[in-house]
Amino acid sequence: MNSTKNMILIAFFSGITAVFSQIVIPLPTPVPFTLQIIAVCLSGAILGSKLAVMSQIVYLLLGSIGIPVFAGMSGGISILVGPTGGFLLSFPLAAGLIGLAHERSQGVLTSFISMFISLVLIYSLGVAQLKFASSLSWRLAFAYGAAPFILLDMLKVGIAVFVSKTINLALLKNNLHPYNRFNSF
Repeated sequence: MNSTKNMILIAFFSGITAVFSQIVIPLPTPVPFTLQIIAVCLSGAILGSKLAVMSQIVYLLLGSIGIPVFAGMSGGISILVGPTGGFLLSFPLAAGLIGLAHERSQGVLTSFISMFISLVLIYSLGVAQLKFASSLSWRLAFAYGAAPFILLDMLKVGIAVFVSKTINLALLKNNLHPYNRFNSF
């Protein structure tokens, strides 16, 4: 695929992540409810590892220079080093992990497992930074940064599995898929 198409895909999925970041339900915790997990999962499942990682890095770079792409129309480096920064900083790793799995197999089980493992990665890095940035105990950091989100995030993973499968099938059928390594579809 040529570099112009790659740049467009990277920009598109950075934009999707930014838009999904703005769907916010504030909670009585430092971490708001957003739809970012869906965007991260979709980028990995559709773009493959390399482009997915790049799309999430572009998203983080845009936010770090002050463009209001983070939750609640916020931006700036202070968000990345603040209580919720670990969640955001994990996005390229999570998208890359999902992308690697999808480059090897497009099966529903592979999709679900890779997205679930990525969710654990996001929680792990996010809760760790929340703990240290907010001087919380591990128990309280988990209670604020993961516990209220687990069921809804599992629903988001389910949505991402279904949507990515549908999009990947359409892209493959029309010979437009960003990568071509499929073991099973």
